[in-house]
Amino acid sequence: MSILSIFNIGKERYPALTGVRAIGAAAVFFSHLPFLLGFRFTVDVIVLFFVLSGFLIVYIYYREAPGSSLSLFSYFVNRFARIYPVYFLIVSIAIWHNHDFRPLLLFKNYTLTHALFHNMKDVLVQPSWSLTVEECFYLLAPLIMLLIRKFNYFISLAFGVGMLLLAILISVAPFSFLHTPTFVFTTTFFGYFFAFYAGAWLALHILKKEEAGRVKRKGITYTLIGSVGTLIALAAQVYIYRFPVSQNIPALVGVNNFVLPVPVTILYFGLITENTLLARVLSGKLLGLLGRTSYAFYLLHQLFIDLIALPYLSKYFEGHYNLFVIVSFIAVQIMALLIFVFYEEPLNKFIRRRVGAKKQPRVV
Repeated sequence: MSILSIFNIGKERYPALTGVRAIGAAAVFFSHLPFLLGFRFTVDVIVLFFVLSGFLIVYIYYREAPGSSLSLFSYFVNRFARIYPVYFLIVSIAIWHNHDFRPLLLFKNYTLTHALFHNMKDVLVQPSWSLTVEECFYLLAPLIMLLIRKFNYFISLAFGVGMLLLAILISVAPFSFLHTPTFVFTTTFFGYFFAFYAGAWLALHILKKEEAGRVKRKGITYTLIGSVGTLIALAAQVYIYRFPVSQNIPALVGVNNFVLPVPVTILYFGLITENTLLARVLSGKLLGLLGRTSYAFYLLHQLFIDLIALPYLSKYFEGHYNLFVIVSFIAVQIMALLIFVFYEEPLNKFIRRRVGAKKQPRVV
């Protein structure tokens, strides 16, 4: 029996979005260990994950409308089982390597509150700053969905705007929590709230179409518009990153936080509803497997680059730097696969089964 059949790879409800996870994780890797191309090429695709998270949480849980203590318990156990075990493993490796056991450092990293404070040197697993963003969304998602149910989507969106304004107000106070408006916009959920709300809107729209039995549509319109719009926004990023980042924070925030989520949402809608070549490619078994292992890959890759690839592996590829990048990428993928098969997925199932949490459907 193959890994694909054991873990039901390719049997997700919307497998093309699983492929997006694989592509996004690869893009993050190559932004941290880039090829030598003769020119600077920098993009930030973290918004792809944030929109996807907003979609997934609302799609899975909105019909349940977490409100009772039992449903909230199941919701938070599922989130913990999916996110925390792999993070715990990798941050523990980082702590062991650094031999830094300051209580405050340990508390901030193990509670995933580390990226709410300005001292980013305390973020021992560099990509995990985005987990703090995700965890803030998970914590607030039941309230966000409750507001949508009781009022409407736009009242809930206004709540998101209110949280951003409050965070900016707090950030001008003279302490490290949230620290500055720039920090709020570039590192916290409050700055990225619109991406999650874009995903939530998509989930509500798809749920409505499913109830009407009209999810699939002919043509490639939304996939094409979303793809072109996403590429234009990413091209704008490439252009902006040519200049010192400190001089272009407003432009970067505008593109990353408020422009890019729109075409990404349209693209996801197209991948879900349209039978296109792109959707079929992203739904392939290989990308499906890499999408399922992408979380471990995402958390692991920077440690591998810093602790293994650059200090030790690179010396065997002198004069062949791009080959070194490819080998490093493959090595991290293999390590992520091993973590997924022998640690992440078994422990996820064990935790949910042990505490009796309701199994969530596999959407992507």
